[in-house]
Amino acid sequence: MKTLSNAIVAAALVSGAGSAVAAQDFDRTKIEAILSTYEKALNESSADTVMTLYANDGVFMPQHSLPNVGKNAVRAAYSHVFQAIKLNIKFTIDEILQVSPEWAIARTRSAGFVTVNATGDKGPEANQELFVFQKQESGEWKIARYIFSTTNPPRQ
Repeated sequence: MKTLSNAIVAAALVSGAGSAVAAQDFDRTKIEAILSTYEKALNESSADTVMTLYANDGVFMPQHSLPNVGKNAVRAAYSHVFQAIKLNIKFTIDEILQVSPEWAIARTRSAGFVTVNATGDKGPEANQELFVFQKQESGEWKIARYIFSTTNPPRQ
């Protein structure tokens, strides 16, 4: 009898796992869409679009800077970035993991070019990024935390 009970539990877990994977695949598509929109917003220097992707208490952690916490600080940071530089980059998604029903992470890389607005100087741009997404009460995924660091070789 115990073996039959174990088999039933195992079958239920397997069938339940299939539906959990399907839900995660569906959420993966939503997160991929956010990353695509984020890439486009960066290339268009659009702080307004970036802000639609962040949670109200989102945190932006750029390299060599203190964290920017909350909508006002995050908006100010992106506005400052877009005043200083123009990006032309492309994201590569290395992995997306949904770690719970409300939380997911994405590890990405980006590569392309950056132009310094003040001088017009153009150079290579390459980063590795980590996004933490939180599902909102509305069911939408939003960027809760974002950090990046350069993968460009050091200047000689």
